[in-house]
Amino acid sequence: MLEVVALYLVVGAIAGVLAGLLGIGGGLVIVPMLVFCMELQHLPQELVMHLALGTSMASIMFTSVSSFMAHHRRGAVEWSVVRRIVLGIIAGTYLGTHIAAGMSTGALKVFFVIFLYYVCYQMLSGKKPKPSRHLPGNAGMFGAGGVIGVVSSLVGIGGGTLSVPFMVWHNIPIHKAIGTSAAIGFPIAVAGTIGYVVNGWNEPNLPPYSLGFVSLTALVCIAVMSVLTAPLGVRLAHSLPVDKLKKVFAVILFLVGTRMLISLF
Repeated sequence: MLEVVALYLVVGAIAGVLAGLLGIGGGLVIVPMLVFCMELQHLPQELVMHLALGTSMASIMFTSVSSFMAHHRRGAVEWSVVRRIVLGIIAGTYLGTHIAAGMSTGALKVFFVIFLYYVCYQMLSGKKPKPSRHLPGNAGMFGAGGVIGVVSSLVGIGGGTLSVPFMVWHNIPIHKAIGTSAAIGFPIAVAGTIGYVVNGWNEPNLPPYSLGFVSLTALVCIAVMSVLTAPLGVRLAHSLPVDKLKKVFAVILFLVGTRMLISLF
């Protein structure tokens, strides 16, 4: 048990740095690491992915607050964008948790791996937007928020892997896109956590100290460490070449996704 707790603490530390550095909430690392930890504990296989997703969402509530406050102090959060997209984000995320509850662990793993591969391509391609491109109107922002929310809840992330490229594609500067994405991650995490708690509430085979599909043991460990390390990631984001770091991170994600895919067989 102590080994698992130590691993949860390490996961939290890494997640916090990534949240501040890349604006991704750390979920892309948290989910596969939680799957690994929970399989070590021999938890029911049919619940592992749901617990990993729900716990990841809950942990991002803490990570995102620490991250976006640090970005806000540097003037890197576009609050007008947050206000325009937040309703779509909340609706899409809560809907996504209901979709996830009806999927098997295997199906969720496949969806997660496909999404990881998409993220790798997006990070490595380095496509640039047209200078004339601007954010859409309120209906378009609601729709974009809905899509980001649904996908985020299905893969247990804070939405940064979609919201950062969405904003950059519409010519929001990269550092402001990262800071704004961290702020968007909070409503995603709240709506996603509520959804996973509700959908897992009556599940009979949950491990001890669980609240629906949220493992409180893992949540406490990850939350404590991620809140401590997120400001470090913010400092790095404002001093390091983020584009190069994203390419390194993309390779790591590819390896993580491939390992998870192999584990299915």
